[in-house]
Amino acid sequence: MAKNKELFKDVRDKIVALHKAGMGYKTIARQLGEKVTTVGAIIRKCKKHKITVSLPRSGAPCKISPLGVSMIIRMVRNQPRTTREYLVNDLKAAGTIVTKKTIGNTLRHEGLKSCSTRKVPLLKKAHVQARLKFANEHLNDSEENWVKELWSDETNIELFGINSTCHVWRRRNAAYDPKNTIPTIKHGVTLRMIPPQTDQSFYPIWFYTIQMHEMSPDDDLMFL
Repeated sequence: MAKNKELFKDVRDKIVALHKAGMGYKTIARQLGEKVTTVGAIIRKCKKHKITVSLPRSGAPCKISPLGVSMIIRMVRNQPRTTREYLVNDLKAAGTIVTKKTIGNTLRHEGLKSCSTRKVPLLKKAHVQARLKFANEHLNDSEENWVKELWSDETNIELFGINSTCHVWRRRNAAYDPKNTIPTIKHGVTLRMIPPQTDQSFYPIWFYTIQMHEMSPDDDLMFL
């Protein structure tokens, strides 16, 4: 567990002086109002390193200041698709030179992870109601009616970037936040073959109907 406070140098020197005078850990702790473990740690450090001041920390110091960390966290929170390269250049303009790996480690330390965007249909309320209406109208259709549908196909239109290479910085359980998703737009085509309404069984002609879900200018390129 990390220490919550450090004693001043004069107090440490006094502990060491009292110990050299022949006093024990408990007596020194009782006289100075400190813990026995604290007194013991200071005396053992003095015996090992011959000093009472705090030793320099191990490892390299943080390259990004707390203010810089807050800045990149705020930027990523507002724009989850911000790239590491953009953050590197932004910090470089502010006078801090770091690598993309350092940026990634900093964001992961703050609980953010680089994940692929979840694909969700870009629907308006009108589209949802139209689909629900279609489903209710054909809810009781017979199996023979559905057999008439021979072939259907969809074309995926990527208007918001390449879906396969788009990543966002997000926290856990935030996959479907609107900022962390990418809308998908699809063009649907269905081919159905319907027999003519006639009593002549030898009638050889079949009618083909193509049902296309087309987008109109009023739909703002939404998924129909």
